[in-house]
Amino acid sequence: LSFIGSYVLGMGFTMEPAEAAALIEKDPRNKDVLFPYLNGQDLNSRSDSSASRWVINFHDWSEDRAKTYPDCYDQVRRLVKPERDKNNRKVYRDYWWQYAEKRPAMIEALTGLERVIVITRVSKTVMPVMVPTGQVISERVVVFASEDPAMLAFLSSSQHFLWTFSKSSTLKTDVNYAPSDVFETLPLPELTQEMRELGDRLDTYRRDVMLSRQAGLTATYN
Repeated sequence: LSFIGSYVLGMGFTMEPAEAAALIEKDPRNKDVLFPYLNGQDLNSRSDSSASRWVINFHDWSEDRAKTYPDCYDQVRRLVKPERDKNNRKVYRDYWWQYAEKRPAMIEALTGLERVIVITRVSKTVMPVMVPTGQVISERVVVFASEDPAMLAFLSSSQHFLWTFSKSSTLKTDVNYAPSDVFETLPLPELTQEMRELGDRLDTYRRDVMLSRQAGLTATYN
């Protein structure tokens, strides 16, 4: 159920939203390889927990297939390949147009879901939120393959918070959330209808508060 997001390895994959929109307007096929790119800072600091940048994603495609999207391929070749050529790992050098870690098991687990629960890996708040699928989620975010509000309620509980603190390392005053240490060792309760209703209420109320105050998760919980 729990995964670390995709390890892109190369800021040259990313771009401003306006650049992505221009590329899609130029060639609608570019929608196949351009997605919002959600990182931990966006998740904790933006009032709607949305991505501030977009990213090129050639999935697990061959280089020949990637070349059929020339504008995006050219950007990655210019800005990512020189970095990857210096990398010590052969697979990162040889497959420079692909992400370093594509997380195929996570992608399969998210198939058919419209929303997903995420939490920033390094955070003071240790608070999960629901976000839409159909975007690339970075390795600075932990992904839970569930859209069940009952799971959101459980992951927002003091039990999960205290378990996380007991199992995690820290960076200064922030908790470093590792799914293998925290979630995979955590006894899961039965997810009840009452929890489902509470999770829905929490999601709706918190979203309204954050948007009305234009405050992200960190500022809201502070």
